[in-house]
Amino acid sequence: MITLHHLNNSRSQRIIWLLETLNIEYQIKHYQRDKQTNLAPAELKKIHPLGKSPVITDGDKVIAESGLIIEYLCETYGSDKELMGNKENRWDVKYWLHYSEGSLMPLMVMKLVFDKIKAAPKPFFIRPIANAIVDKAMTSYAGPNIAKNIAYIEQHLANNKILGNEYICGTQATAADFQMIFPLEALVAKQKGMAETQPNIYAYVKRIHSQPEYQKALTAGGQYDYA
Repeated sequence: MITLHHLNNSRSQRIIWLLETLNIEYQIKHYQRDKQTNLAPAELKKIHPLGKSPVITDGDKVIAESGLIIEYLCETYGSDKELMGNKENRWDVKYWLHYSEGSLMPLMVMKLVFDKIKAAPKPFFIRPIANAIVDKAMTSYAGPNIAKNIAYIEQHLANNKILGNEYICGTQATAADFQMIFPLEALVAKQKGMAETQPNIYAYVKRIHSQPEYQKALTAGGQYDYA
C-alpha cells in the first residue's frame, strides 16, 4: 500500500488530491510543523535524509519531490486516465509539471524569505539597512518576475477558456494541474483582489477546490490554509 508522509500546510496536500482522483488505496502518516520555526519535524528524516514532505513509500520504494511523485503515481496507477497527457498535449503537461517548481516556486519562496527578513526583530541601527536591501531585491528582481509569471499564467488560462479547456492542458485534469494547484492556491490565498485582477487564475483555483476529490483530500489531510 502507498503511504504518504504528509506535512500540514505543505505541497503534500496536492498529492492527496491526486491519490483521491486515482481512487486507489493509500494511507497517510501525519507530521506537524514546529510551532516556533514552522519547519518539518526531524522525524521525517527517518523516511528521507532531507526530511522534507511530500514523500511516499510504495513497497520498498521511497520517492521524494512533488513532480516525481506525481509522475510516478500517474504512470504507475493512472495510465488508463491519460494523466500524463496524450499524444497531442504530453509535452505541454511535462512543461507545466516542471515549470511549477523550476520557475514559479523559487520566486514565491524568495518573496516569503524576504517578507520574513523584514518582519524579523533587528537592532534599530541595522533595521533600515536590512530593509533597504530587501526592498531593492524585491523591486528590482523578485517582484517584477513574480508579476510576469502571474500574467503569463493568467493569459494561458484565458486562452484555455476560449478553447473550452477548464484545466491547464485541456478538458481534463493532468499531472500539470496536480503540480500547479499549490502555487496558484497559495497566490489566491495570500494576494487580495485576485478575483478582479487575475479572474482566470481565481476561477481555476475555485473550480479545483469545488471538486469532490479535492474536498475528500482536504478532509484526509487536515489543516490547510490555502483552501
